[in-house]
Amino acid sequence: MEHRKVSLQELRTSERPNRAGSEPLWEKLPPLRTDVRVAAGNRIVTASRLNPAYAVFDMMRTKLLQQLQQNNWTTVAITSPTPGCGKTFVALNLAFSLANQRECRTVLVDLDLKRPQVAKMLGVEAPSTIETFLKGESELAGVFLRHRDNLAIGANSQAVPFSAELLQSRETGRVLQEMRQRMSPDVVLFDMPPMLSNDDVVAFLPNVDCVILVAAAEQSTLGEVDVCEQELSERTNVLGVVLNKCRFAPEKYGY
Repeated sequence: MEHRKVSLQELRTSERPNRAGSEPLWEKLPPLRTDVRVAAGNRIVTASRLNPAYAVFDMMRTKLLQQLQQNNWTTVAITSPTPGCGKTFVALNLAFSLANQRECRTVLVDLDLKRPQVAKMLGVEAPSTIETFLKGESELAGVFLRHRDNLAIGANSQAVPFSAELLQSRETGRVLQEMRQRMSPDVVLFDMPPMLSNDDVVAFLPNVDCVILVAAAEQSTLGEVDVCEQELSERTNVLGVVLNKCRFAPEKYGY
């Protein structure tokens, strides 16, 4: 009997669920209702695309999609060395930019369990709790909110004590795998805590394919970035470092 060799990429592709089977679940997700003024005040520019700054995130989106497709990856963690670098700002703008790519289905999960910011930055009232979701105690339709028909956001309403233990639990891995099977996203973004503040990021890294590190101009030190990049590269694939809060925008190309 002949046995054809199956590549790792073919094997991973075969594990992906049929997208058509997830349509009823997406239709059940409650709509995402944001406060436009709050979102604009937090510079979420890719939802409306009224601010020309959205183009920077569209460029990041396209490069990200190409990297994911080339490697058959799906899950991306976004972190920073320390608080205040703008990782949630990057995660949200990247999520809405991905949503503008209509054939791409994206899920964003707020896993900064000590200081959840996604709901706050969008002005979402009464979001659910991610803790009960990760413990397998909540239905997907009770946790995720839908923007258009291709972006689902899992916001969080309260901090979680001992969050690293929850993030590295087997139940969390099982719940996230089930979420991917049922929702069939092309991209899953995880907004993580700052890396040097606690062990949450390291605890969760086995659940992701790759990571983006967000540094803040005139705040993050080269040493902090080096330490984070080295530790991340030993555990997963580092897509790159995003420099946020830079005062000098490149305008030499005239667009």
